Amino acid sequence: MKHNLLQAGKIINTHGIGGEVKIQPWADAPEFLLEFECLYIDDVPVKLLSARVHKGCIIAVLEGVLSIDDAIAMKNKTVYIDKDTAKLEDGRYFVADLVGLRAIDFDSGEELGAVRDVLSLPAHNVYLIEGVREIMVPAVSEFVKEIDMDSGIIKIKLIEGM
Repeated sequence: MKHNLLQAGKIINTHGIGGEVKIQPWADAPEFLLEFECLYIDDVPVKLLSARVHKGCIIAVLEGVLSIDDAIAMKNKTVYIDKDTAKLEDGRYFVADLVGLRAIDFDSGEELGAVRDVLSLPAHNVYLIEGVREIMVPAVSEFVKEIDMDSGIIKIKLIEGM
């Protein structure tokens, strides 16, 4: 079975002496990782036996990690999730799915370029569109009028000065 894996965090430390690990989540909220029964580390599925949020991180018990020594061996490893098992609210997308979408001017239909990156800023995300020129578009409904993942298009409402 082929999995559609996405980076979701990093094991940054151990927690206690019983084999728990501390995961720094790479998601909008750490609670997102609590939804998964299985994580992937080094392309190997690892069952998530228990997990809880603690100071913005996840404290997790992973199958096969039974001691502090096992937990130390996991330090600095990237944690992946199977994207196909994730449940996102309507209108929410993984950054990896947005990168590469063709950006189209909502009014003129002109192709602006493609989403090169998504910047995570305090107020909201910003889509970095790279084409003839670089455009930074706030990821809010005033500017992002439509995202069609099936056709690979994002329609952008430009304003003067963008």
